[in-house]
Amino acid sequence: MVLFIVYTLFSLLLATSCFASSLLSDFHVLLKLKQGFEFSEPALTTWNPSRPSSVCSWAGIGCSRGRVVSVDLTDLSLTGSVSPLISRLDQLTDLSLAGNNFSGSIEITSLSNLRFLNISNNQFNGGLDWNYSSIANLEVFDAYNNNFTALLPVGILSLKKLRHLDLAGNYFFGKIPESYGDLVGLEYLSVAGNDLHGKIPGELGNLTNLKEICLGYYNVFEGGIPVEFGKLVNLVRMDLSNSELDGPIPQELGNLKELDTLYLYANLLSGSIPRHFGNLTKLVNLDLSNNALTGEIPFEFVNLKQLKLFNLFMNRLHGSIPDFVAELPYLETLGLWMNNFTGVIPQKLGQNGKLQLLDLSTNKLTGTIPPNLCSSNQLRILILLKNFLFGPIPEGLGACSSLVRVRLGQNYLNGSIPNGFLYLPLLNLAELQDNNLSGSLSENANTSSNPVKLRQLNLSNNFLSGPLPSSVSNFSSVQFLLLSRNRFSGPIPPSIGALRQVVTLDLSQNSLSGEIPTEIGNCLHLTVLDMSQNNLSGSIPLEITNIRILNYLNLSRNHLNQTIPRSIGTMKSLTAADFSFNELSGKVPESGQFAFFNASSFAGNPQLCGSLLNNPCNLTTITSTPRKPPADFKLIFALGLLICSLVFAAAAIIKAKSFKRNGPDSWKMTAFQKLEFTVSDILQCVKDGNVIGRGGAGIVYHGKMPNGVEIAVKKLLGFGPSSHDHGFRAEIQTLGNIRHRNIVRLLAFCSNKETNLLVYEYMRNGSLGEALHNGKKGAFLGWNLRYKIAIEAAKGLCYLHHDCSPLIVHRDVKSNNILLNSNFEAHVADFGLAKFLIDGGASECMSAIAGSYGYIAPEYAYTLRVDEKSDVYSFGVVLLELLTGRRPVGDFGEGVDIVQWSKQATSCRREDVLQIVDRRLTSVPEDEATHLFFIATLCIQENSVQRPTMREVVQMLSEFTDRQNQSSSSSKTPKMDPKTCSKFRQDLLV
Repeated sequence: MVLFIVYTLFSLLLATSCFASSLLSDFHVLLKLKQGFEFSEPALTTWNPSRPSSVCSWAGIGCSRGRVVSVDLTDLSLTGSVSPLISRLDQLTDLSLAGNNFSGSIEITSLSNLRFLNISNNQFNGGLDWNYSSIANLEVFDAYNNNFTALLPVGILSLKKLRHLDLAGNYFFGKIPESYGDLVGLEYLSVAGNDLHGKIPGELGNLTNLKEICLGYYNVFEGGIPVEFGKLVNLVRMDLSNSELDGPIPQELGNLKELDTLYLYANLLSGSIPRHFGNLTKLVNLDLSNNALTGEIPFEFVNLKQLKLFNLFMNRLHGSIPDFVAELPYLETLGLWMNNFTGVIPQKLGQNGKLQLLDLSTNKLTGTIPPNLCSSNQLRILILLKNFLFGPIPEGLGACSSLVRVRLGQNYLNGSIPNGFLYLPLLNLAELQDNNLSGSLSENANTSSNPVKLRQLNLSNNFLSGPLPSSVSNFSSVQFLLLSRNRFSGPIPPSIGALRQVVTLDLSQNSLSGEIPTEIGNCLHLTVLDMSQNNLSGSIPLEITNIRILNYLNLSRNHLNQTIPRSIGTMKSLTAADFSFNELSGKVPESGQFAFFNASSFAGNPQLCGSLLNNPCNLTTITSTPRKPPADFKLIFALGLLICSLVFAAAAIIKAKSFKRNGPDSWKMTAFQKLEFTVSDILQCVKDGNVIGRGGAGIVYHGKMPNGVEIAVKKLLGFGPSSHDHGFRAEIQTLGNIRHRNIVRLLAFCSNKETNLLVYEYMRNGSLGEALHNGKKGAFLGWNLRYKIAIEAAKGLCYLHHDCSPLIVHRDVKSNNILLNSNFEAHVADFGLAKFLIDGGASECMSAIAGSYGYIAPEYAYTLRVDEKSDVYSFGVVLLELLTGRRPVGDFGEGVDIVQWSKQATSCRREDVLQIVDRRLTSVPEDEATHLFFIATLCIQENSVQRPTMREVVQMLSEFTDRQNQSSSSSKTPKMDPKTCSKFRQDLLV
């Protein structure tokens, strides 16, 4: 008995010693891991090397039976590498490194107890060719959103217990292995967002336990959807979108009766929609949009009672919209636009009280708009434009307080605009143009309702009449107010001056009378003002010259009188003006912008005179009785010519002697601030070994001055002894006087007869283009830093456009001309091609191509003119670069640039934006990414007038400066990311 007790005690002591020894081993492994991490504090402060016994209480560490069994480092913003020593934690069952910035290769082996492994949302690279047999019990493997570049790993076939496999959002290439069909235990499979090609193997149809499969997005598959997918009878979600699949949709998919979500959009699928889809009675989300489908909506769809999202837009479908569609009890989104549907819109549509988005535009629908579309104040987006609809706009829409966007233009609607409709509190866009609407615009009956969100109102080309309501001042946030081609009468209300954000104001082709209110000068953001073809009288108000960024002014065909204000010539942005067919008198000013207006701009004003009109002022009596010039005049003229010739000859001789005396080595330096170095110090930098950049404007050298100051020296090309100044030195003087935190400072200008050098402050982190498109640096530019750079660059351009004197058009905005200092603050650089909006109208006389390929605004191709809006377009391209990490050209196939690609990839839809976000980014807030994308889409509008100003861009970007990122889920089953398997989708058309 005594021996037994002794043996038991000895065994317990031995076991305790083994446990302690094993835990100590785990302790040392974890400390080694921490040494490989960067920025481990304060996240891992509790990992105290002086207390081995406390390891089980460390942050992210879980223990069982005296051993470490789980490590959860999710979303701790850690960087660095993960040591192979992690495989010595031989009792691990759960390991999550997700949501950090770990880089380098990684291999997990020899962990026979491991069940859960999540390495998603990092920067790991290389391949995943591991020894999977040593982790044979793995059930969940998530490697989503890294930089793995290899063939899909075949060794995974050793994982017989694997239920969840996510390899999406990487750079895997080649084909999907047919042997993946042997992973019969899989319930979730995603390889979306890679560079895969070839056919989708039919063997995947053997994965009968699958509940979710996602294969599309950036992958380009050959052939169609395998018919074998009809065997995936447990499937709940299928997403094969955006992968160039062609051929018909297999009717066998109608066997998938558990299906909740089916996304096949943005492919090349053809043929009719299978009637067997009527068997999918649990279907909630169905999106077959953007294909080449034909035929009609199958009647069998009457059985799809659970549908919430129903998208068939951008196909070739025809026939009528079945009445049962209106009776689907849970329908929230119906998108059937850009097909060939005919007949009437089902009149019960909206009665379910759930409808939020309805887009039936660009079809051939007739009849009236259903009366109960907003029966429960849920409808947010209503788009019915480009049909053949008639009848009135339903009165109920005037009380639909949920409405955000309404587009009913280009129909045959008649009657009046419902009371209250224009003053709905959330209404952002209202387009009713090109209809037969009549009646007057009502005043705002609810004085407490101020529709501050209305940005665009288009009522043009109708039969609206009566006065403009004074409550137009309620549209304080409107940017586009288009009321042309109606029958409005009476005076323009002075309250028009309250439209402080309006960019385009078009009141043309009405019957407005009275004087132009002086308050129009308060609309400081106007770029287009058209009041032509009315009955306006009185003088042109001087206050109009307050609008310093006005591009287009049309006051023609009115009854305006008196003189044209000379101060209009100082409006440096004004490139087109029309004063024709009025009753104006006096001399046409000739200075400033007037020098660039055509004579037709002043036609039809008999009392106007001036050299531009070939009607000299006060000389009519002289020309009526021609006289022979006196003989003395000829003598005076000859003497004048002789004197001028002598002066020019003397000047030429003096210049030639001066050139010989000075020579090409005589340097002159103009400093724009106090400098502690000389021109000799600068010249020491100008040598081949110091070149850090080359471009069309010149060569850039890096140098370090004797006092330690680092500078960048740009040697300008194209300037030599035969080149002319053309005001260049005056422009350089202006550039040297610019002081703004987000503009690269010009320190000095050095020149001799041969060379011109620009000396700038040095930006240690190079250009944004280099940072984005260099693999390593691009990974370092996280989302918050990119958003900050966008705001700072926008502020720099805003200063040039709106606050600098004179105003400056950059002409070559691109990511390579946005430089980053040591703190990664953005600075707009390279004004070597910039011109100023001075009286000379520089934008008209430039012969060099304005801009760089991929950034040039479309209007330049046919106008060869640039203005601030050209810069705005280029900045929009830079925003797309920041969002996607892609270059403007070269990554999208021949003839396709980033603008076209981004529009095609997203169809301008909010939920698709995450598909184009740079894969190297982690934890990107969806609202911020969407916000940045839609600012970019505003900037890249084809019509320059519709682009915002840089001041507006800064305001829009700054809406998220106080944002806080939401941390991603750390649950054991990785959450579905919209980038791979899209969630609920919703149209937001621009």
